Amino acid sequence: MSKTITRLFDDYADASKAIRELEQLGIPHDDLSIVANNADKHHGEHVDRHDGVNDEGDVSRGVSTGAVLGGAGGLLAGLGMLAIPGLGPIVAAGWLAATAAGAGIGAAGGAATGGIVGALKNAGHNDDEAHVYAEGVRRGGSLVSAKVPDALLGEAEAVLDRNRSVDAHTRGQSYREDGWNQFDSAAPSYTVDQVSAERARYSNQTRI
Repeated sequence: MSKTITRLFDDYADASKAIRELEQLGIPHDDLSIVANNADKHHGEHVDRHDGVNDEGDVSRGVSTGAVLGGAGGLLAGLGMLAIPGLGPIVAAGWLAATAAGAGIGAAGGAATGGIVGALKNAGHNDDEAHVYAEGVRRGGSLVSAKVPDALLGEAEAVLDRNRSVDAHTRGQSYREDGWNQFDSAAPSYTVDQVSAERARYSNQTRI
């Protein structure tokens, strides 16, 4: 048996470090995914279509930005640029992004109609978590998701926690204090300035 665990990170460096540590635990690349905001073009130029997703729903092929992102190997070496409704420009790799973008199994299963929220709910997350995670990426964050066998669950959660991941419940409360209710895929994407301000807002806060 396995369980899908997902965490939001304000800093891409923390998310990428978590991915590498999960790989070191022995979690296969096919069971890992990362979705990271690229509004500031930190990871290179964004291509405004579903580039990087092939017919099999694999986002770790196609437009590769691995060299730019510093991924020496593994999942991060195959990151691609694509657009997912409501998130604006992103870089991504793995099954979660493929499902959200409407490729492969995700489209066949119907989850793609819900974009990133539908993909997260299809993976087993509740409605509140899915909306907070999606909004977190929209505001400049990076999302790491892993399908983890029961035997490695404790170690995998420890990896995500010690790399400064964000508690979804606490972050959701913070969003709601500003009047936010839920992720809206039709809302305008965050600008570079908005993303920068959002990252600065949480930069000194204690994570998990």
